[in-house]
Amino acid sequence: MTSQLKKEDLQQYHGKDTWFPLQHVSADSEVQGKVHLDLRLSEVITDSGGVCHKLASRVLECQGLPIVNGQCDPYAAVTLLGPSRSDAKKTKVKRKTNNPQFEETFYFEVTRPLSHTKRQFDMEEEDVDKLALRVDLWNASNLKFGDEFLGGVKVPLRALGQDGVHDAWYYLQPRDNVGGKPVKVDELGSLRLNIVYTEDHVFPSEHYKVSHYFTFFMFLSCQPVSASAAHILGEACREKQEAAIPLVRLFLHYGNIVPFLSAIAHAEVNRTQDPNTIFRGNSLTSKCIDETMKLAGNHYLQVTLKPIIDEICTDHKPCEIDPVKLKESENLETNRENLRQYVDQIFKGITTSGVSCPTVMCDIFFSLRESAATRFQVDHDVKYTAVSSFIFLRFFAPAILSPNLFQLRPHHPDPATSRTLTLISKTIQTLGSLAKSKSANFKETYMAAFYDYFNEQKYADAVKNFLDLISTSGRWDQKSIETPIMLKEGFMIKRAQGRNRFGMKNFKKRWFRLTNHEFTYHRTKGEGALCSIPIENILAVERLEEESFKMKNMFQVIQPERALYIQANNCVEARDWIDILTKVSQCNRKRLSTYHPSAYLNGHWLCCKTSADTAPGCTPCTGGLPANIQLDVDGDRETERIYSLFSTYMNKLVNMQEACGSRSVYDGPEEEEYSSFVIDDPQETYKTLKLIVSSVQTLEQQHTKYKRDKFKKTKIGSQEHPIGDKSLQCYIRQQSESSTFSI
Repeated sequence: MTSQLKKEDLQQYHGKDTWFPLQHVSADSEVQGKVHLDLRLSEVITDSGGVCHKLASRVLECQGLPIVNGQCDPYAAVTLLGPSRSDAKKTKVKRKTNNPQFEETFYFEVTRPLSHTKRQFDMEEEDVDKLALRVDLWNASNLKFGDEFLGGVKVPLRALGQDGVHDAWYYLQPRDNVGGKPVKVDELGSLRLNIVYTEDHVFPSEHYKVSHYFTFFMFLSCQPVSASAAHILGEACREKQEAAIPLVRLFLHYGNIVPFLSAIAHAEVNRTQDPNTIFRGNSLTSKCIDETMKLAGNHYLQVTLKPIIDEICTDHKPCEIDPVKLKESENLETNRENLRQYVDQIFKGITTSGVSCPTVMCDIFFSLRESAATRFQVDHDVKYTAVSSFIFLRFFAPAILSPNLFQLRPHHPDPATSRTLTLISKTIQTLGSLAKSKSANFKETYMAAFYDYFNEQKYADAVKNFLDLISTSGRWDQKSIETPIMLKEGFMIKRAQGRNRFGMKNFKKRWFRLTNHEFTYHRTKGEGALCSIPIENILAVERLEEESFKMKNMFQVIQPERALYIQANNCVEARDWIDILTKVSQCNRKRLSTYHPSAYLNGHWLCCKTSADTAPGCTPCTGGLPANIQLDVDGDRETERIYSLFSTYMNKLVNMQEACGSRSVYDGPEEEEYSSFVIDDPQETYKTLKLIVSSVQTLEQQHTKYKRDKFKKTKIGSQEHPIGDKSLQCYIRQQSESSTFSI
């Protein structure tokens, strides 16, 4: 069953809930492609001296025909239809192509011969009015069900005009539109849809220079943030999501998403009075961060959650813990144990995934943490809750609840699995919230009882360690204000570096400690550092081949002057240290692209035998995690979307201008219609609004001129604008009503 909507009708349903009737799916209604026809009507003198008119119907080519069951062997059936005639002819079959070149001409007698003594050779109007040429495209099938209909067109001979010539492209139409009987729509029910339809016409880049300026560049220097074009867009839009999508993509495109989100987040934090409600609303900040996590974190979700989600959806273990919903064949304790194991798996997967968190997300979380901690200095947990409200509440929990929406599963899970994922999502969300009384967070008594499994300090510690790691900034301009966060520590064996490059080299056991500022080692835990390596001096972290010192589980921390060789206790610990050191150093500007996988011993590198100890590496660095996300964004497209939103909500912009004027001259109670706007500096906000309105009006004039020029140049029936494009016909009708131009 299906419900069909025509493209030209989408605009009228925009933003509305509408019920659409369901219909049977018909293969004949699903068509695509276009056909090129050349029709010529000419007078012919017969052998008896009479005169008749003949129609030369030439089928030249088709483009974009559908491929049916992996093949397309098309041919055209050409029929002249009339009250008392149905002359049909066929082209040859063109094998293995959906862009066939036919170049075949068929002749049809159009009018009855008239007396040759009649001086004016005129065809009978009643014949022409009732005649039409029909061209159907078919796929020559070897199946027993016969050939498949690909689409067709019906051309009234009236289209030939006075000169008797008609050369045009046509969009292929469903069978109903080319003479077939209408299919009766059965009562199959209805489908309720909420349609959001946008259509933007994007200009070349030079048209958006001013728009780029006030949206992007001016934002970086605009104070306060509430006076910026980006913030004003969020205030004007009915739904914050409308503004968030193009803004995030545009700032990602220019590489300044972190300053943008940091600024609007900082402003929101300063307006928040209660630390318990921080980032809880659907503000522009929360929607923009949501959108950024969706774009930047897709791969992160894949590596963190997908293996476990796949296991849950495949195993179908019973996990219902509500005694009321428990099936007779199920055991409550068994179900609780199944659910507990799944929660533990996912919890461990999340809390050990910090090294995989994309850098751009870490930088954003760092800004949230710093803003919240500065604003609410008495609340020592706010630096965690500010980050967990996004990473757990808005990222991991929704992905667990609806994995199909995050590309973790191809389809929505079955009801039993969906229930399991719901229970897991609730538990993970509560674990990540670090609430003081977690059992009280559950309305259901069975959930509160189940959560007793996780009322241990190790879970809270794991969450805090994870949040510490992902809210560590990779940008060194922030280190001066950031409190060092301890990320990992433990005993390992290191090869002594000596007092100079060629000093004594032996192996000693040392206590290693890593913060987001430096990597140090100590004689024992609690003593002062024997050596400190600033994170910005770590150029690469790679494994060291066993042949170097005949020792396993070794890795190297490469610095500008030398490499520090370290042996971990086992391969898992070595991998963990490499991952976390790579994570904290991946944004270093001087990171190496190549390294030596073996040590420098006895006057040469063991790997490449090069004698110079300063020789460039011979092997590409593994690189660890990408420093940022790569996103294919069309900046002009996103700017046009922003312009369209400003244009749509122009009335609100005018109201904001009036609100600015009202607040500048009158400090009393605000008028109710202006009270919803966030305006911290009326004068600066008014300046920005004036620039926005002027820029939008300029672009509007350019759009109007472009549409008029396009309207004049549009040739219906050309390859670019085939006959049968309903949306184009609608566009032409609109232009005809508002313009004196004609085609």
